Amino acid sequence: MTDSVLLRSRFGAAFVAVAASAALAGAGALVVAGGGPAQAATAKHRVLFDDSKAETAGNADWIISTSMPDPTKQNASPSAETDWTGAISSWGVALQKTGNYQLDTLPSGSTITYGTSAATDLANFDEFVLPEPNIVLSSAEKTALMKFVQNGGGLFLISDHTGSDRNNDGWDSPKIINDLMTNNTVDNTDPFGFSVDLKNIVSDTPRAISDASNPVLNGAFGAVTGSVIYNGTTETLHPADNPNVKGLLYATGSTAGGTTGAFFATSTFGSGRVAIWGDSSTIDDGTGESGKSLFNGWNDPKGTDSQLALNATAWLAGGGTTPPSSSSSTPTTRPSSTPSTTPSTSPSTSSSSQGSCTAAQLLGNPGFETGAAAPWTASSGVVNNAADEPARTGSWDAWLDGTGAARTDTLSQAVTLPTGCAGYRFGFWLHTDTAETSTTKAYDTLKVQVLNSSGTVLSTLATFSNVNASSGYVQHTYDLSAYAGQAVTLKFTGAEDYEYQTSFVIDDTSVSVS
Repeated sequence: MTDSVLLRSRFGAAFVAVAASAALAGAGALVVAGGGPAQAATAKHRVLFDDSKAETAGNADWIISTSMPDPTKQNASPSAETDWTGAISSWGVALQKTGNYQLDTLPSGSTITYGTSAATDLANFDEFVLPEPNIVLSSAEKTALMKFVQNGGGLFLISDHTGSDRNNDGWDSPKIINDLMTNNTVDNTDPFGFSVDLKNIVSDTPRAISDASNPVLNGAFGAVTGSVIYNGTTETLHPADNPNVKGLLYATGSTAGGTTGAFFATSTFGSGRVAIWGDSSTIDDGTGESGKSLFNGWNDPKGTDSQLALNATAWLAGGGTTPPSSSSSTPTTRPSSTPSTTPSTSPSTSSSSQGSCTAAQLLGNPGFETGAAAPWTASSGVVNNAADEPARTGSWDAWLDGTGAARTDTLSQAVTLPTGCAGYRFGFWLHTDTAETSTTKAYDTLKVQVLNSSGTVLSTLATFSNVNASSGYVQHTYDLSAYAGQAVTLKFTGAEDYEYQTSFVIDDTSVSVS
């Protein structure tokens, strides 16, 4: 970003937007790069487990089955965890027995991708499980993974203690996960709101916070009371960077709900969800490939690790699920062809539901990447790709004001909020730069408001000003649950006075219900 912009070219931005819109219309189809995870033909939650990052190095055996990518090739209807071979086969078998999941593995030697034609491309899945990676992700892989989450995917990260370099390449899981969050091309500004501590906690029994409404702690697979650590680590939370980060279990001696000592935490990024666990011993079921020295943390009576893993899987995949049956289920019906990875102009949705609520991202053109405003209503030239104010992601953003003259710009979109959902979140990223010299007086303002269908203001969610200038984009999220069941309009109004520009630049918007 540049903080020295004094005047913007309105004509140029408007011309580019119109020209891009015309070119797209002439092509006969509108294609947006980086769409949300494609939906399979079935209603099953689609979960991809990783084995491309040395998850079986040393004594590790973090695979659901030796049959890859499809574990059902080993046993189509497993009834016991030994029906699939791997130290986390209990996890996979428990999900398979519900009949609600399509499970696959990204095999060793593969690459993490998003938006390709590969059957194991992230666009074909709702959730990606990265269990103690031991090979650092490439730049392209980090971009793919971050885009996947940003566009609605769920990411399950499982770390281990510092120094757990099982393949002796200089990288262990804490270092690899921290690198993902601080060294990628999408967002390096602490996108998830947590960092992995470089610790080796030899033994502990972390306890869960008290939160009866939390779907991870109290989900369809049972109540979570605690977990175990056998050489693991914790996370430090940074709610100032991401207010949605939440610690669910804390190590002994840490303050429940605090920012340090979190052993299991959840967060969001864009339209997606993230969870992190500080020890791989928790997912180990004690059995696996021959020659591996394994430990049964999955069923350790000191914790409730199986319930935690399964509830978190359901939450990350987009909603609740039914608990496993004691009897064998029928084999999963797998799609006969690879789901389309062609990006869509429609808001990304999830096939899962909680009660009458279908998890969804409701805004159209959330990153303005069509090059035109619709379905937003915007002042002329607001949606643009000017180099002076680059987009947070992609090429286009919404730039309000920035002229250095008296001006009011608006940006709005109507949305109907369904009933029966547990969460209603409105989010966006805002960059504010200004030529104003005062750090205390608000001369130029941006109001974020909720209006009813008649245009009456129901609420002003926030007011920003030149005082809030920052060097980069800052994420903001607001609760819209008060408007469940209503048709409302979300509106940004930027008002600039007669001198010294202030630019309010918006990107990566979302209205997520779940």
